[in-house]
Amino acid sequence: MRAVGIDFGTTNCAVAVATDGVVETARFGVDKTLETFRSVLYFGGKKPLAGPAAIDAYLARETPGRLIQSLKSFLSGALFRETWVESQRYSVEDLTALLARSLREEAERQLGDLGKRVVLGRPVRFVGGDTKEADALAVARLEQAFRRAGFDEILFEYEPVGAAYFYESTLDRDERIVIADFGGGTSDFTLLKVAPRVKRRGILSTAGLPLAGDSFDAKIVRHVVSPMLGLGTHYRSLNKRLPMPSSLYLKLEKWHYLSFLKTQETMRMLTSLEVQAEEPSKIEALINLVENDAGYNLHRAVQRTKVELSSGEKSEFEFEDPCVSIKQTVRRSDFEAWISGELLKISGAVDKLLIDGKTEPAQVDRVFLTGGTSLVPSVRRIFVERFGADRVQAGDEFTSVARGLALRAGHVKNAG
Repeated sequence: MRAVGIDFGTTNCAVAVATDGVVETARFGVDKTLETFRSVLYFGGKKPLAGPAAIDAYLARETPGRLIQSLKSFLSGALFRETWVESQRYSVEDLTALLARSLREEAERQLGDLGKRVVLGRPVRFVGGDTKEADALAVARLEQAFRRAGFDEILFEYEPVGAAYFYESTLDRDERIVIADFGGGTSDFTLLKVAPRVKRRGILSTAGLPLAGDSFDAKIVRHVVSPMLGLGTHYRSLNKRLPMPSSLYLKLEKWHYLSFLKTQETMRMLTSLEVQAEEPSKIEALINLVENDAGYNLHRAVQRTKVELSSGEKSEFEFEDPCVSIKQTVRRSDFEAWISGELLKISGAVDKLLIDGKTEPAQVDRVFLTGGTSLVPSVRRIFVERFGADRVQAGDEFTSVARGLALRAGHVKNAG
């Protein structure tokens, strides 16, 4: 029996199919070597493109287009309902459905028909989903999008529980485990008991934070990129010397907002600020970045530095654009100072997880870390200091959730 699990992530998506307990993941891209499908849409041709095809079209573009990233971060926001691309209106549900349909179609080219049933991952807490109403809105939008993609039966499961199913498949004994799943927009934690020999598990507690890899990226943008685009500079208006609006740069830090800076209102404001700026070349560079939709190239430069800092003590950040050249050495010690607030929140969430689960660190048999941000040394250190290096294990950072969700789907089928 085939069972389908999908990890719909802020940055990447993954699809897995379990057949009699054997799991296979879909592969994407022209050469089918990618196990993840980038969560992006590109509007710049006859029809919208998604995933690797969207990235390829964006990089090869000869005329302006629009790249939309991190759609998952909009799901809980009641104030954001729609956007216009050229003369066509797209709701959040429309955009998410476009991505979901493309993900399914690409996966089916390799795996065959995915059927009507799916176990779909969701974070413990969506970005902005700090109320029951916001959480319900995010789930409803996600469900509608995947129904439009052809799934009639959708079971939601917490992403860290999906990771737990994957980890459990590697065990031959009972354990009490902590699962920490770090995505692009959210960090999720689950404390549970697993008993693989009798297929029994029990969730003791969960915790979630609306921050993860994107929050870390934002700090690099704030401290390295934004000062070269006018942050901290001033402009003159009515004989007053005023700081550049911080709201512009807060949006610049968020990948899911970056493509939405390109509005007539924002561009008029930037043009006006350039005329009044004390350092107009920096505002010109910001205008150029927004007009040319250079957010993806900026994202790649930030990601490259973050990855290099996971294995080295410093990284040479480089970003080239027609109006600005940024080259700066970024040290791991500085980066860790920039993300200290986020690290404190992660640490607090882990403490709350243990308290709510009435568990002492010594009672935890294993800690399973998954997701790209789990590779950041200061994040891993939080768990090593509490549980010991011998109990902390990293898994398949990008597909373990999807694999586990497929196993969860198989369990549901067997139970039914």
